[in-house]
Amino acid sequence: MIVTVTLNPSLDRAVEVDSLTRGEVIRATTAHLDPGGKGVNVSRALLANGVPSVAVLPSGGDEGNQLIRLLKAEGVEVLAVPISGRTRSNITLAEPDGTVTKVNEPGPSLFRAELDEVTDRVLTRAGDADWVVLCGSVPPGLPADAYAQLCRKLRAVGVRVAVDTSGPALREAALAGATLLKPNRDELAEVVGTSLANLGDVVDAAQRLRVWGAGTVVVSLGADGAVLVDADGVVTGTCPVIRPRSTVGAGDALLAGFLAAGARGAAALAEGLAWGAAAVSLPGSRMPGPADLFRRDVTIHPQPDQLLPLLPSAPPS
Repeated sequence: MIVTVTLNPSLDRAVEVDSLTRGEVIRATTAHLDPGGKGVNVSRALLANGVPSVAVLPSGGDEGNQLIRLLKAEGVEVLAVPISGRTRSNITLAEPDGTVTKVNEPGPSLFRAELDEVTDRVLTRAGDADWVVLCGSVPPGLPADAYAQLCRKLRAVGVRVAVDTSGPALREAALAGATLLKPNRDELAEVVGTSLANLGDVVDAAQRLRVWGAGTVVVSLGADGAVLVDADGVVTGTCPVIRPRSTVGAGDALLAGFLAAGARGAAALAEGLAWGAAAVSLPGSRMPGPADLFRRDVTIHPQPDQLLPLLPSAPPS
């Protein structure tokens, strides 16, 4: 069983349009409303593929109630902590060529007492968990080391912890000894303070996170695939998508697949890539099930050419 923690969950409304023109009235072709937030998406992807998961999250206002209803409709077990603020809503505009424009609200402030209640819920469920996954942005009102504090408490009782966040929170999670970190290319570049032009740059940056204290690092690179860096070495892989529809949640699906496959080695990376590519082929932030997976299209490179340049800009994941 895998417990996910999302401190800043959301309602995600995805709207497909023929083209996005600033200042014009645009008519949508389709629209989807899904539960949102990185950890929420990890739980959704796991459950869609038969892997037990529990989602722990703060919830406030009508939006929070709707988020919980949507999750329960998908069969997600939710441990919701009531908060005084209102759960945020995000909007995604997707064009036919796969271009995605996303507008994210900052989310409500989370008070210390509310965070303490979330922490208590997590520690209570962590005893029978294979992993606890801490995901997403740190809400307003909390320090950058909010995930790191929880990571240390979990590691102290022998729980494996995966973290997918960004900025100072990502550095703090590495320093706290997270078992696994899953940044994307831009998040990794930001935390180490340098540009990443080729695979070698990505590997060097991932190794810095390991020097800071992290165990395994998986870096999602959008159309360039993903890189796994751990004590056993470096593995890369790719999985092309012929008709991309939305990159929202692709990195979350990748992380879910990697964890579901044992979180170690080329086989786990391949599974993660298959799940991530499948998510890109689906609208909005839908998570893939077994029939959607792209396993046959995955290519693993156990001895990658680290001088291979990356695409100029990788889609967010």
